Amino acid sequence: MKILRSRKALSPVVASIILIAVTVAVSIAVAAWMGALTFTFMATEQIQITNLAFRVGSGTGWIAVTVNNTGTSPVTMNEAWVNNVKKTTTTPALPTGGTIPANTGLILNITSLTVVQGYNYQVKLVSSKGNQFMYSAYAPNS
Repeated sequence: MKILRSRKALSPVVASIILIAVTVAVSIAVAAWMGALTFTFMATEQIQITNLAFRVGSGTGWIAVTVNNTGTSPVTMNEAWVNNVKKTTTTPALPTGGTIPANTGLILNITSLTVVQGYNYQVKLVSSKGNQFMYSAYAPNS
C-alpha cells in the first residue's frame, strides 16, 4: 500500500492556537453568564422590624410597626399577621402602599385591634416573595 505524503495537515502550532482561542471564548461566555446570575441572586429581601408601639383599646387599638429595609432590593409587604391572625386593616394599605425601597424604612399601622396591656403580641409580615419577618413585644402597662 502506498501512503500519500502530499496532503498537508494543520501544524501542531496552529492547532494549539485554535484550541486556546476556543477555550478563551468559552471561558468568557461562562464568566458573563455567572456574573449575570450573581447580580440576580444579590438582590435580597432583608427586613428588620425594630419596634412595636401600641395604643391600648377595644376595637380601636393599633400597633405601629417600624420596618427597615436593609436589603438591596425594594420589598413589597403583602400580608400582616398579629398572633397568627391575618389583618386586613393597615395604613398604608397592603400590598399597594407597603413597598419599602432599599435602605429606607416605613411605619406600618395595624388598626382595628383589641390591644390589652401586658399581653404579648407577635407581628408577622409576609413579602410578595413569600418571605416572613417576625417580631414580638409586650403591650406596656399604663
